[in-house]
Amino acid sequence: MLMKNAVDSFSLMNTFLKSVSSFRGLNSRVGRFSYFASYSASSLQPALDSDSRSDDESSDIDWDKLGFGVVRTDYMYVMKCSLGDTFSCGELNRYSNIELNPASGVLNYGQGIFEGLKAYRKRDDRGFLLFRPEENALRMQMGAERMCMPSPTIDQFVHAVKQIVLANKRWVPPQERGSLYIRPLLIGSGPVLGLAPAPEYTFLVYAAPVGTYFKEGLAPINLLVQDEIHRATPGGTGSVKTITNYAPVLKAQMIAKSKGFTDVLYLDSVKKKYLEEASSCNIFIVKDSVISTPITQGTVLSGITRRSIIEIARDYGYQVDERLVSIEDLMDADEVFCTGTAVVVSPVGSITYHGQRFEYKTGAETVSQRLHKSLTSIQMGLVEDMKGWTVQID
Repeated sequence: MLMKNAVDSFSLMNTFLKSVSSFRGLNSRVGRFSYFASYSASSLQPALDSDSRSDDESSDIDWDKLGFGVVRTDYMYVMKCSLGDTFSCGELNRYSNIELNPASGVLNYGQGIFEGLKAYRKRDDRGFLLFRPEENALRMQMGAERMCMPSPTIDQFVHAVKQIVLANKRWVPPQERGSLYIRPLLIGSGPVLGLAPAPEYTFLVYAAPVGTYFKEGLAPINLLVQDEIHRATPGGTGSVKTITNYAPVLKAQMIAKSKGFTDVLYLDSVKKKYLEEASSCNIFIVKDSVISTPITQGTVLSGITRRSIIEIARDYGYQVDERLVSIEDLMDADEVFCTGTAVVVSPVGSITYHGQRFEYKTGAETVSQRLHKSLTSIQMGLVEDMKGWTVQID
C-alpha cells in the first residue's frame, strides 16, 4: 500500500512538473528553474524523470561504431552575464534545448564563438584526462575580445569543463576507442535589433562521445584545393574561432564531397597562392625532413594541436618553419598532414589542384605517424606527461 501511494505521489509530481514546464519553459529556460542548480558534478543524483540512469551506469553505445556526431548526453553547464559585467557562477542542467529571444545577438548578427577539446579515459578507469584546457580558455578570451563579448576566466572555463566530464562520465569511451568531445559556446543571447553588442551573454558547455572525425577513419584523406571560395580575409576573423567562420565554407565542402574528396584546402584571398588551412584543421607539409606550416598572421587559426605538434616535432629534432607555404611547395612535398582537436593528426594521401592530383607518402615510418603516436600517448596518459599538458579529473 505504501509503495502504491509512493508511486501515485511520484506520478502526480511528474505530471505537475510537466505542466509547469509547458507553462513556464522549465526545461528550456537555460540557467533558471534547474533541478540541479546547486549540485556539484561529483554529487549529482539521478534526474527526477523515470528513464534516468545512475552516473556509474554505462551508456548503450557500440564504441566500435562511434563516429563524429551529436549524441545526447546527460548534462550541460550554463553561466550567464550582462554586457559590462563579469561571469560569476554557473550551474549544471539536464541536457536540453535552450530558449533564445528571436532578436538575440547570436541569431541576428552571429555574435558567438566556440571551442573544442577532448576528455580521455585513463587506464583501468582511474579518472580522466583533459589536454591543455587552459589554452582553450585563453583562446576563447582572445576571441571574445575581438567579438566584443565578456568571457569566463581561465579557472571558470576549466571548472565548467571538469564539471561536464564528471557529470557525463558514463559517456566517456573506453581508452583507445574514442573520447568525449567537449564543446564550450559563448553567445550573445540577449536581444538587440540595431547592430551592436548584445546586452546579455551565455556561456554553455555540452559534450558528446566521438570516434574519428573523417569517414576514412585513420586512413589517409584526400583534399581539394579551393581558390575561388575563401575561408578568411585579411582584417577579418580568420584567427578567431567564431561561428561566422564556418558556415561560409559549407558550400565549398559540399562541392568537394560530391566529387569524392574528404575536405577542402583553402588558399589566401589576395594572391590565391599561399596555403591557409582546411575547413576545420591546420595543414603541414614535409620536405626532406623539414616540416612547414602556414604562419598564423590573422587569417589562420592558431590551433592548440598545431602548436603542440610543432613543439613535439622540434623535440624530435625536426626543423619546423612557420612561414608562407605556397601551392608550389605543396606540389613538391614528400608528405602532408592535418592537425586539429577533432582530427588529431590526419595523414593526407592526395591533394587535387586545378584537376591535377598530387600524391604523398603515408603509412608506417612517416613523420605524421610518429607525431600522432607521441601526441595521443600524452593525451591518453600512456606515457609520462613531461610537459604538463594534461589535467587530471578524478
